[in-house]
Amino acid sequence: MTVPRTDAHVPCLIDELREWQRTLRAQFPIITGHPELAYLDSAATAQKPQAVLDAVHAYLTTTNANAGRGTYPWANRTTALVEQARDRVKGFLADPAPERSAVHFTSGTTEGLRTVARDWLPGLLADGDEIVVPVADHEANIAPWLEAQRDLARQGVHIRVRPMPYQRSSGDYDHIALAELAGERTRFVAVTHVHHVYGGNMNIHRIRRAVGPDAVICLDAAQSVGHLPVSVADLDVDFLVFSGHKAMALPGTGAVWARQARGPEFAPGGWSGTPNTVGIASLAAALDWLDTVGTDRIEQWTVALAARLTDALRHLDAYEILGCRSSLAADSSVQRRQGIVTFRHRAVDSADLGFILFSHGFMVRSDHHCQGGAGERTGSVRVSLHIHNTAEEIDRLLTVLAALG
Repeated sequence: MTVPRTDAHVPCLIDELREWQRTLRAQFPIITGHPELAYLDSAATAQKPQAVLDAVHAYLTTTNANAGRGTYPWANRTTALVEQARDRVKGFLADPAPERSAVHFTSGTTEGLRTVARDWLPGLLADGDEIVVPVADHEANIAPWLEAQRDLARQGVHIRVRPMPYQRSSGDYDHIALAELAGERTRFVAVTHVHHVYGGNMNIHRIRRAVGPDAVICLDAAQSVGHLPVSVADLDVDFLVFSGHKAMALPGTGAVWARQARGPEFAPGGWSGTPNTVGIASLAAALDWLDTVGTDRIEQWTVALAARLTDALRHLDAYEILGCRSSLAADSSVQRRQGIVTFRHRAVDSADLGFILFSHGFMVRSDHHCQGGAGERTGSVRVSLHIHNTAEEIDRLLTVLAALG
């Protein structure tokens, strides 16, 4: 089967940025070391540029010590690194009031959301209050809030969990229905910035208008930090949680940013223990690298590649693309997918399709993608892109997919 031509519809941005992208791709040793493979799973974890690897090596060979537990030079430097990394996170997120906000380092988004649910949310809620939970998003942004509801019930505090309303046609949040659902007892709303299956930017700027000025909004930014510009000043959320490993840092690190403007002060409970100092060092280096490269240009590149893929894939009858149908064409006037494209073959099981694609050198994710119970019930294949991916990889992928049609 012939792959449909997309050249006439693909944004000229790919050609404009091709040389710039080539220099960045060369900075990923694992990518350049395996030219026969195409890594298309950045939504699961991002690969690391040489600058991050160098920062890790420098820390472990010159400074490695515990933070806040010694007065000798290595310990002092590590303590300073951790504190400076907090400021670095605030700056990267365009924090409008860094003197008032807080940053708490965690092992990733899942632990970060659970920390908010366990250590902070109970102090906000009273019997009869309501929270809104995105039941078709990632399980990490569903389970902690349901656990909090059960824990509070054991203490005699009964809260109501309201499912977030969605637009069926696009998979986006239904902000109109949310405004009708939210009331004076709506105290807390959990949302996602970029959907990990459908790839859509969930238009968080509409959420504040829908729920009013007093409700606390907690944002899962696992698929946005490191992939596109993120400004807490523009988003007007109270918590932002992300994973370092999806933002080109090492696994086992992440952060909770807290505005400290609504509800009780965020202060994680219990003894903090030893922080993941090398992970924090890698996170600071990753944010430096991303700022230098420009997350706005990273977004332009990955959105253009996703458009190239969906514009061609929608013409292959054997495939069903998940998410908003109106955003498939490269010349679509609606909001583009943020470098995540998820699809199914109508006759080939998604797990089998994943194995087939790897036999041709493509590393994709093929399962249920940890989506909540109100989401997809059937497995699918997810292609998730980053700055090291190329238009040629997309075209080769399309050739293989077309041959299976």
